[in-house]
Amino acid sequence: MTLRFDTDVSTAQTEYGTVLLDQRSGEYWELNPTGALVVRTLMNGGDEAAAVTALVARFEIDRDRAEQDVTALVRDLRAAGLVS
Repeated sequence: MTLRFDTDVSTAQTEYGTVLLDQRSGEYWELNPTGALVVRTLMNGGDEAAAVTALVARFEIDRDRAEQDVTALVRDLRAAGLVS
């Protein structure tokens, strides 16, 4: 699944991860480095399994926890209307 931010969402990389701005509501979302890696993987055409693999490879996290985190992040971004 390729993740695409809606046109009203701006992104910026920071030294702490990624910041998302929903221009419709003025709300900011701050993604830590793990969340930023997940979003980057999905935006570059990877699926959720690829995002899980990237998390496990980059951070000291077990696969089950990585799967839960990826699923939760994608669900939350969709629920907030930030991605399609």
